[in-house]
Amino acid sequence: MRYKLEGLDCANCAAKIERELRKIKGLEEISVNMATQIIDIPSEMVEQITAVIDRVDPGVTLKPVDRSEISEDDEKAPPLAALIAAGVIFVIGLIYHDVLHQTSNSWLEYALLLPAYLVVGWPVIHGAYDNIRRRQWFDENFLMTVATFGAIALHQLTEAVGVMLFYAIGLYLEDKAVNRSRRSIAALLDIQPDVAHLLEDGEMRQVRPEEVAVGDTIIVKPGEKVPLDGEVLDGESYVDTSALTGESTPRKIKSGERVLAGMINGQGLLTIKVTKPYEQSAIARILHLVEKAQERKAPTEQFITAFAKYYSPLVVGLAVLIAVIPPLVLPEASFKAWVYRALVLLVISCPCALMVSIPLGYFGGIGGASRRGLLVKGANYLDVLAKLHTVVFDKTGTLTHGVFRVAEVVPERGWTEKELLSAVVAAERYSNHPIADSIREAYGDAFPVETVEDYREIPAHGITATVNGKRVLAGNARLMQQEQIPYSQPAGVGTIVHVAIDGQYAGYLAIADQLKSDAVNAIHRLRSLGIRRIYMLTGDAEEVAARVATELGLDGYYAGLLPEEKVERLEMLLADLSQPEKQKLAFVGDGVNDAPVIARADLGVAMGGLGSDAAIEAADLVLMEDHPSRLAAAVSIAQRTRRIVWQNIYLALGIKMIFILLGTVGETGIWEAVFADVGVTLIAILNAMRAQRVNV
Repeated sequence: MRYKLEGLDCANCAAKIERELRKIKGLEEISVNMATQIIDIPSEMVEQITAVIDRVDPGVTLKPVDRSEISEDDEKAPPLAALIAAGVIFVIGLIYHDVLHQTSNSWLEYALLLPAYLVVGWPVIHGAYDNIRRRQWFDENFLMTVATFGAIALHQLTEAVGVMLFYAIGLYLEDKAVNRSRRSIAALLDIQPDVAHLLEDGEMRQVRPEEVAVGDTIIVKPGEKVPLDGEVLDGESYVDTSALTGESTPRKIKSGERVLAGMINGQGLLTIKVTKPYEQSAIARILHLVEKAQERKAPTEQFITAFAKYYSPLVVGLAVLIAVIPPLVLPEASFKAWVYRALVLLVISCPCALMVSIPLGYFGGIGGASRRGLLVKGANYLDVLAKLHTVVFDKTGTLTHGVFRVAEVVPERGWTEKELLSAVVAAERYSNHPIADSIREAYGDAFPVETVEDYREIPAHGITATVNGKRVLAGNARLMQQEQIPYSQPAGVGTIVHVAIDGQYAGYLAIADQLKSDAVNAIHRLRSLGIRRIYMLTGDAEEVAARVATELGLDGYYAGLLPEEKVERLEMLLADLSQPEKQKLAFVGDGVNDAPVIARADLGVAMGGLGSDAAIEAADLVLMEDHPSRLAAAVSIAQRTRRIVWQNIYLALGIKMIFILLGTVGETGIWEAVFADVGVTLIAILNAMRAQRVNV
């Protein structure tokens, strides 16, 4: 069941909750993400999980949510009015600092600045107290509290207020940035249709999309969203597919064509036969994949989470050493000066910039990709995309349209073209393969009335059936070899369907397929993005594969492969990678027989528009448009996201190390530390938010 973690306000808190929940049997793989605030947990474990959350972070509560709710804005930073009030008092304290700092006026300084300190600092102090009470000592609340208490003890009230004020401003802006990211996911929900117009016995009534069954007929009026996947029975219109595919150009659809839930109907009235229940529709799949994507963290995120666990205790220990050791071993060194330097270290060492900006960067990359019809199933797969070295394509339906046409019918042994085609059409009656569709289309006339028995599909070979008492075989050369039937080997290029009737070769059909219009562009773009090797695996004939590979300029191809042989070839290509950790391999396919290869690759990619459910389930990346060039767009987004994440890591750690060194030798104070910490956090957050803006 899905629950919202209300009150979850920081990435470090999310990491602590996740760490504790994973200690529970059955929750070893659970993931808590601050960006969505949604977790899926067994309903029978709610009480146990609630007890853990209350112990780790009492401010967080579990609330059941339905499909229409992702998150509302949750802001635990002080309200804007409190920040303004504290800021005004802080400015007054700065202006009259010299007067207030005199010993005779110290009471006035405390009376003026302590209220401002408590207004902006109380949530931090209270959070640190709660953590200490639960024996969870070290986090950003603890660092800020100790640093400001120390500043107050050293009679540096203005600096104490400044630390808390700017830290609170950072939290406020962090909340705004994170909530903006949450709203980007919530915006996806706007494409969910609220109602469906169900047509029953000539009457139309409004129902929830979940109530419509497969086979029912629905009406979609002009301007409405298509509520479920289906086939157009009547009507013609242009539909807006941008919510699903990122394609801004409206698509014309007419009777017999497929429509997907989430498309927006134009001016025409459409009558649609539902082909999938709501939970399996395109829009439900998108929402599910985007939400679940947050649970698969990139290695960089996992490292930062583990890093934060040890980082704060290390910083506190180092601060204690700086405060105590130098005054004991250095002549003329004062405890006050070195304690002040230790406080500077505590302020500048707050890990907020890393803990917020890195998950936010990956979250933005996934959200931006989803708005372009690229469904990445996890942040870890963004990292794999960015490291791609080799891409392997399936041919039919991936690089080619998979829309076949019969180019030639060649009968032998006294059979006529009509007789040969009629026998094959009858035998292929129950097949849903694109080649079978092309043969039925070529026959043209009314479907032959034949008695078909013992129909059987032989994977990667063809079909066998008994038509009017005669055994008909239709398939590739492997099928003829398996049945030990001598056959002709035509010199032409194309997919050849050999036909045998009652054990005698009867002729063949030449089937033509065409490259997709953007296949060449896809190869060029992938190479420009640094992809070193591009191969093709296909079950089609050697001649067909050679022609496609030559036209596209591929590095190599393997033809005539069975599904298990595709896996073997992929294993060989994986073994050829010289640096498996840095060089990754992707396989792109669309059919049921591609599912094993998709699952075996470092990155499995499925064509989501026409791809099979098995391929989509096995894939790590789904291209909602059936264009191979969209893979290049996904690679570009992933590389950009990874650059942004590492920019933030270098920025945060680099500046913090510089100021830690400067503070340790006394060359900088708490003011500089505050501005450096808050400034780095804000820059990192703003930089991370760039990942949401995708222009590919």
